[in-house]
Amino acid sequence: MLRVAVPNKGSLSEAASSMLSEAGYRQRREGRELVMLDPENDVEFFFLRPRDIAVYVGQGTLDVGITGRDLLIDAEVEAEELLPLGFAASTFRFAGPAGEFASVDQLEGRRVATSYDGLVRTYLADQGVKPARIVRLDGAVESSVRLGVADAIADVVETGNTLKAAGMEVFGDPILQSEAVLIGRKGHVMPAIEVLIRRLTGVLVARKYVLMDYDVRKELVEQASALTPGLESPTVSPLRDSEWVAVRSMVPKRETNRVMDELYDLGARAILVSSIHACRI
Repeated sequence: MLRVAVPNKGSLSEAASSMLSEAGYRQRREGRELVMLDPENDVEFFFLRPRDIAVYVGQGTLDVGITGRDLLIDAEVEAEELLPLGFAASTFRFAGPAGEFASVDQLEGRRVATSYDGLVRTYLADQGVKPARIVRLDGAVESSVRLGVADAIADVVETGNTLKAAGMEVFGDPILQSEAVLIGRKGHVMPAIEVLIRRLTGVLVARKYVLMDYDVRKELVEQASALTPGLESPTVSPLRDSEWVAVRSMVPKRETNRVMDELYDLGARAILVSSIHACRI
């Protein structure tokens, strides 16, 4: 039986459960369940704190889990990223008092406050920078500089408004571009994991693409196919009128209306768009 860790709360929780449901797995209906069995798919789900998931997977207690890339790196365990999942994106950066820092090199011998000490320690070591101390805090790291606990901070930055309100600004390159990821123990392979990856990949593709059908004259097929190349090649079928053919192709969802307009201008008609609920690529 496959044992899967799922975030029990926070920004990762609802999106992770929704994605698993779309992939055909049973998910909890009430937020109080900590363990849930999906006998049809031979899977057992464990709902845990996102920060703890990498630890359980890395130790081999659970087979796979969904957590943030930042939390995976911060845990410093024997687990690896198996698949990026396309939600809960965030940027992790250094920040300090406005005008005081211009580059990461200036953190040499300084104190850095963060909730992700493992991630920051690894990053600074890779950059050859030795801080005086990495101060681990559970939250509200923006206040640490004003309170004299640290000289700079490392944290998730969204709009930067919170930093500006605290008289701070970001500096240096981003430490990490994070998002939700499926993780597994290094070297641990089993068929059920491969099935899970295929299903989740199918959800990602289904969310990204739509299915477009249209009729076009035979002599325009090559031009139309250039507009809708699909993943490999569009499907072209004959119609009763031998001068026309029907074309079906997968098109990126964000490009739908532009492609429809270009097809219409080319001469295509009966242009229809359908959602993709599931797929295997």
